[in-house]
Amino acid sequence: MKQLPSINDIRLWLADNPGATRRDIAKAFGIKGGAKIDLKVMLRELEDEGTLAPRHRSSGGGDKLPSVTVLEISAPDTEGDLFARPVEWRGEGVAPVILFLTQPGDPALGQGDRVLAKLEEIRGPDYDYQARLIRKLGANPSRILGIFRKEAQGGRIVPIDKGADRFWSVTETGGAEDGELVHAEPLTKGRFGPSRAKVLERLGDPTAPKAVSLIAIHQHGIRDAFPDDVVAEADKAGPVQEKGRRDLRALPLMTIDPWDARDHDDAVYAEADSDPENAGGYILWVAIADVAAYVRPNSELDREARRRGNSTYFPDRVVPMLPDILSGDLCSLHEGVDRPCIALRMVIGEDGTKRSHEFFRAMMCSVASLTYEQAQAADDGQLDDATAPLAQALADLFGAYRALTRAHHRRQPLDLDLPERQIILSEEGRVISVAFKQRFDAHKLVEEFMVLANVAAAETLREKGSALLYRVHEEPSPEKMESLRELAREAGFNLAKGQVLMTRHFNQLLKQAEGTEFDELINMATLRSMTQAYYAPQNFGHFGLALREYAHFTSPIRRYADLIVHRGLISAHKWGDDGLSPWDIENLEETGKQISEAERRSMAAERDTADRYLAAYLADRVGAEFTGRISGVARFGVFVKLDETGADGLVPIRAIGDEYFRHDPEAQTLEGERTGFRIGLGQRVKVKLAEAEPVTGGIALELLEVDGEAPARSGGRRGRKGPIGRAAGKGRAGAAKAKKKVKRKRG
Repeated sequence: MKQLPSINDIRLWLADNPGATRRDIAKAFGIKGGAKIDLKVMLRELEDEGTLAPRHRSSGGGDKLPSVTVLEISAPDTEGDLFARPVEWRGEGVAPVILFLTQPGDPALGQGDRVLAKLEEIRGPDYDYQARLIRKLGANPSRILGIFRKEAQGGRIVPIDKGADRFWSVTETGGAEDGELVHAEPLTKGRFGPSRAKVLERLGDPTAPKAVSLIAIHQHGIRDAFPDDVVAEADKAGPVQEKGRRDLRALPLMTIDPWDARDHDDAVYAEADSDPENAGGYILWVAIADVAAYVRPNSELDREARRRGNSTYFPDRVVPMLPDILSGDLCSLHEGVDRPCIALRMVIGEDGTKRSHEFFRAMMCSVASLTYEQAQAADDGQLDDATAPLAQALADLFGAYRALTRAHHRRQPLDLDLPERQIILSEEGRVISVAFKQRFDAHKLVEEFMVLANVAAAETLREKGSALLYRVHEEPSPEKMESLRELAREAGFNLAKGQVLMTRHFNQLLKQAEGTEFDELINMATLRSMTQAYYAPQNFGHFGLALREYAHFTSPIRRYADLIVHRGLISAHKWGDDGLSPWDIENLEETGKQISEAERRSMAAERDTADRYLAAYLADRVGAEFTGRISGVARFGVFVKLDETGADGLVPIRAIGDEYFRHDPEAQTLEGERTGFRIGLGQRVKVKLAEAEPVTGGIALELLEVDGEAPARSGGRRGRKGPIGRAAGKGRAGAAKAKKKVKRKRG
C-alpha cells in the first residue's frame, strides 16, 4: 500500500489543483481501500482550516436517505470501486454518493441493476454512505434448508422440511462438511435422477444458535420465501400519487421505535389545544403507513400477505408479511422521506377523554426516527442533536400521554408486570447475553396513542356500518377463574367472587401480591387464566384492555388485520377504489380465523426459538448453580423459572429427593411420602443445571434447596413444608399464619 501523504503535501497539491474533489485527491496520491479512512481525517482538518471547501452535506432534514432504499448500480470507477445512486431522491442539490460493498455470495451486479440495500451513513473521502445488498430486484432465487451429507463426488442435501421425500445432488459444496446445516439454491429439477443444487451458505452445526430460528421457521410452517410473482409485483411498485391526499408534510410527525427497527408503521405528533373550551387538552395526530395503496385486494401481494397473516420476529431475523421493498422501504415512514399515510387527528381533554376524532388520507414526511431511549432521555431533560430541535414537540407528546394516563387509570385495563426478556446475539449468531428489557414511559406513550387510535378506527367503522375485523379478547372461563382464585387463597390473597369480574378485580389481586415473594407467580397465573385474543367480524369486546370495541389499525406493515381495517376506512370515506372488495367482505370470517391461526403459529415459533437460544446459552454452564422460583408443579416434576435468564427448566421427579412424592393437582403441590416435605408454587429454589439441549430447547435441573432447605435424602430428617404447600386447603388465614411462621424461622 502506498504511504499516505502528509497534510502539508495535500495543501501544496491543492494549491496547484484548485477545485479538485476528494476523489481527485485520492487518485492523485494512489490511496485505495482502508487507507481512504485515514485520508478522510486529514481532509476534515483541511475543511476546518478553510483550505478545502466543505463538501455538500446530504444528511440534514429532508435530504437524508432512509436506512433501507432502492439503489441503481453505476459503472465501476477506474479503481474498481462500485458506486450506486438512490432511485428516489427528493433532496436539494445532487444526490449523495453511495459506495456499494459487495460480500461473498452476492450475485454479480452491473451498471443499471436495481437493488434493495441497507445504508449506513459513513462519510469517506469520496462518498456519503456505504451500502450492502439485501436483494437484487427482479431476482428471487428459491432456497433449500437442509443437512449436507458428504459423498465421494460432492454430496447431497436432505431438506429438513416436514414431509420432504427427496434429496438434492450437490457438486458445488461450498466447502460444506458432513452433517452441517446449509442454505442451497436449486440448479435443475431432474426428471429421472435427483435434482441438483449448489450450497450458498454454510450454517454449521444444526444445533448452533445461527440455525435455531431457521429450524423453527420450517418446523412451524412459517412462509419465509416469497413466490416469484409476488416479488415481481412488489418490485414494480413506485411512489404513490399525492392527488386527493391531505398534505401533512409541514406537520412535525416523528417515529419512536426500538433501536433495531427496520420498518416504521406509525408516526405521532401532539400540540396543546388552543381552544379555551379545552384548556389543558391536546391535539394528537397519529399517522399510519398507507399499505393499502400498495397491496391491492385480491392481488398476488394481497393473497400472500393473507396467507402469512403477520410478520414473525426472531432474535436474529424477521420473516416479514410483505416483501422487503415494501416493508423496509416504500411503506416505511423513514425520516425525511415523503410517504403516503392514513392520518388520525384526535382532540384529547385534560382528563384524557377523547372528545372527537377525524381520519384523513394524506402525505407526510417524518422529521425524525427516534428510539425509545432517545425519547425518554429527552423527557428526562437530556437532549441530543436529534431531539434538541424537537424539544417542544416532545414535551407536548409526553403531556398528551400523561393526560391519557388519567383515562387509563379510570378504565383500569389489566396491569400485568411481566418483564420481557431480550436475547442479545453476536454477529455470528451466538448468544452474548440475556437481559430483561427496560420499560420506559416512552414505550407506554406509544402504546397509549396506538390503543386510542385503534379504538377510533373501530368506532368510525361501526358508525359508518362498514365491515371490519375486531380484535376480540373474551373474559376468562369460570374454571380458570376458580383455579386462580384457589391459588390466590393459598398464597394469602383474595380475588373477588360472586360478582361480574372486571379487570380492576384482577388489578386488586396483583396489587396485593406486589412486592411479596408471590409477585411473579400471581402475575404469571393471572396471565395464564386469560383467554387468547383473536380476530372476528363480530364484536365481543376486549376484556384485557377494558374496552367495548377495539380493532387493530396501527401496524399494517406487519399485520394483515390492520390492512383490512385500512381498507374499511378507505371504503367508508370513499377515498379510492382500493378499499374492501366484495370478496374481502364475503370471506371476513374465514380471514379472521386464518390470521388468528397464523398469529398462534408465529408465537409458537418465536417461543421455541427463544427456548433453544437460552438452552444454547446455558449449554456451557452445565453443573453451575442458579436461583429461581417454582412456576409449575406436575406429577412428573416441577418447573423452575431461573432468575438470571428467565429460562424455564424442569426438575424431574427423580431429581427432587430419595422418596416417593404424591402429587396434589388441585393444590399444585408435591408431598414426600416419608418425610412430608412439600413443594409448591412460588417457592424460592436453588438448582443445579444438569442438562441444556439446544436442539429441543430442553433444560433439566437438579433441586438443591427449597426456601433455603435441602430436600430430604435417604435417612434424612423430615423436611419442613413450603408456604403454599403447607397452607393448601386451609384458606387465607391458614396461609397467612404459615407465612408468619416461615418469617420467624428465617429471622
